[in-house]
Amino acid sequence: MLTIYGVYRSRASRNYWMAEEMGIPYRSVPVIQARRLADPLAPDAPLNTKSPAFLTVNPMGLIPAIEDDGLVLSESLANNLYLARKHGGPLSGADVREEGEMTAWTLWAATEVEPHSVRIVLTYDNARDNTPEGQAVITTAVHGLEKPLARLNTHLQATDYVVGNRFTVADLNLAEVIRYAMSETYLFEKYPHMKGWLARCHARPAFERMMAGRHKEVADA
Repeated sequence: MLTIYGVYRSRASRNYWMAEEMGIPYRSVPVIQARRLADPLAPDAPLNTKSPAFLTVNPMGLIPAIEDDGLVLSESLANNLYLARKHGGPLSGADVREEGEMTAWTLWAATEVEPHSVRIVLTYDNARDNTPEGQAVITTAVHGLEKPLARLNTHLQATDYVVGNRFTVADLNLAEVIRYAMSETYLFEKYPHMKGWLARCHARPAFERMMAGRHKEVADA
């Protein structure tokens, strides 16, 4: 059985959504970020990214990680590409060309979008969004997002989804990276095709189930 290490309030959300989307049975092992704990190495600390037990899974001390039939992978977007390739179906590439496109869009999301979008979500997570320094970080990140989001918006003028005109792992990976910037609603108003695409992605039942797990996790914290 697939095992997903990580909490929903992390990049592990991508892998939980993917497993839900594909109907893959999985076991969830909650691993919290060490930065959220006063003393992550305390004897009574919950399993976290500095826990020796988790470091045997991912020595880099990052979440998520997955374990599947003895294979351990620890890059969230690559994890999803692997699951799509293994299990097939409409979320995976129909041929080598589509697989190439899905990989390209995923790497594009990681290199062109996430460096900016993650700065936004971390500013809010650290309650710095109302400080001058925090606002400066957000402004810079929004500026960095304008070119890639404009490119995606143009691509979506002629198609409902990024590859093959159907929802695939590429859409899931992109949507999860872009979700980090959704607090900046004015930015999304500039790109209506992208905004509509994101709404379609987020209307999927599997996304809603993933978010329900995330909301429960926050409520229980």
